[in-house]
Amino acid sequence: MDYILTARSLGKRYKNFKALDDFSIHVPEGAIYGFVGKNGAGKTTFIRLVCGLQEPSAGGYSLYGTENSDPGISRCRRRMGAVVETPSIYLDMTAEDNMKEQYRIIGLPSFDSIPDLLRLVGLENTGKKKARHFSLGMKQRLGIAIALAGNPDFLILDEPVNGLDPQGIIEVRELILKLNREKGITFLISSHILDELSRLATHYGFIDSGHMVKEMSAAELDAACRKCVRVQVSDVRVLSRVLDEMDMEYRILSDTMADIFAKINISQLALALADQECDIISLDEREESLESYYVNLIGGRNRNE
Repeated sequence: MDYILTARSLGKRYKNFKALDDFSIHVPEGAIYGFVGKNGAGKTTFIRLVCGLQEPSAGGYSLYGTENSDPGISRCRRRMGAVVETPSIYLDMTAEDNMKEQYRIIGLPSFDSIPDLLRLVGLENTGKKKARHFSLGMKQRLGIAIALAGNPDFLILDEPVNGLDPQGIIEVRELILKLNREKGITFLISSHILDELSRLATHYGFIDSGHMVKEMSAAELDAACRKCVRVQVSDVRVLSRVLDEMDMEYRILSDTMADIFAKINISQLALALADQECDIISLDEREESLESYYVNLIGGRNRNE
């Protein structure tokens, strides 16, 4: 497998705080890589290192096979675009003028491709409207258009749907999928909105406290996300005793509800509960979500440390 971006034993320290600690990552070419972690886990720190905004304290990373210590790394960065934290746009300029300014900054000789880029991100009809009057979703799409100047084949997006309304989220999602499928652009997407990320990602990396906990493909995640039966009862304490006697794995959710991670004989369970005057109110087959998988993965890691 070819990787656009890798890191090994990467570290970043700020005085006495380790933002990244023995960090590793492998972003396959052509992937939409979901970079998952809570706020403060180290996601933005890593992105800033890759973009050349900061230098590592330890270890290194490789971009297109070029080490970060190689003088040629700056040339490799021209093949990538990024929207870090917030889109870098001029609010008193139109979408077209923002694009022209970016073209000047990176030294592109012609503005001919700007109309096509604005059409690609759905901003071709904004005319003389200033960016300050754009919706958040439009600003995010303009930020992506600016990142696409120079025709990169790798885009890094830091929390691209944070703060967007449902329509804005859909627009950004469809744009990312379009760029990936039609243009072959590889994405590294940092996000803590896991439900939305699960609609996009082909690969995942789970980071916690500056350390990569686990990397996996979407197919591997689907296999790992266990199916369960969510049961609501009149007394979850009785349910807990009965499931312990049956040697079944479960997770208590509330005073009346639990998830059971096993094939169950419903009649047998109902009889066992009835013997202890506990009623089944409802049963529902469910599949573990990305969010619950992440919580269990990180929560289990924290409990073991």
